[in-house]
Amino acid sequence: NIKKEDVGGMLVENAKNPDAIREKKLEPCADGTQCLNGRNWIPCYGNLRTVIMHESHKSKYSIHSGSDKMYQDMKKLYWWPNMKADIATYVRKCLTCVKVKAEHQRPSGLLVQPEIPIWKWDNITMDFVTNLPKSPQGYDTIWVIVDRLTKSAIFAPMRETDPLEKLAKLYLKEVVARHGIPVLIICDRDPRFASRFWRTL
Repeated sequence: NIKKEDVGGMLVENAKNPDAIREKKLEPCADGTQCLNGRNWIPCYGNLRTVIMHESHKSKYSIHSGSDKMYQDMKKLYWWPNMKADIATYVRKCLTCVKVKAEHQRPSGLLVQPEIPIWKWDNITMDFVTNLPKSPQGYDTIWVIVDRLTKSAIFAPMRETDPLEKLAKLYLKEVVARHGIPVLIICDRDPRFASRFWRTL
């Protein structure tokens, strides 16, 4: 009892052009099941797919494999639409995997609070507020520069596409000309704050 919505039009008799060569078509196997390129097709019937994923993921032979390994193993035998995404979701929700998941990244350093500055505008922070509605002048971004001691801020309107030379001029006009050269600048890894920006100064 296979329904059209379960196979997504991949049965040959449901295809608009049955004579055309199709990359994905279901064919009857010798055991009476439907197959796709020699792999058993699992219909969206009850929780059959979940049972198969459960057996593949939690059996004593597989030992909670990751989603990529589980997909590589299962695709040799089974197939259904969005199988890879279903497996990734299933593994992500596995409580055992969440508890004992190995961390493959270098441990991040400890968060250190920067020292409180002594002089005004010695230490500043910079960031961009982007994706704003365009103003009548065409500005869609605000460059926010904050003094860490007094918390006074400069809000410089700009366009997200402004070249680095324009940012450098704006920095010299708004920060250096009024408050001098800061000793420390804290900013994120925005490409606009890369070394090219400082070379334009």
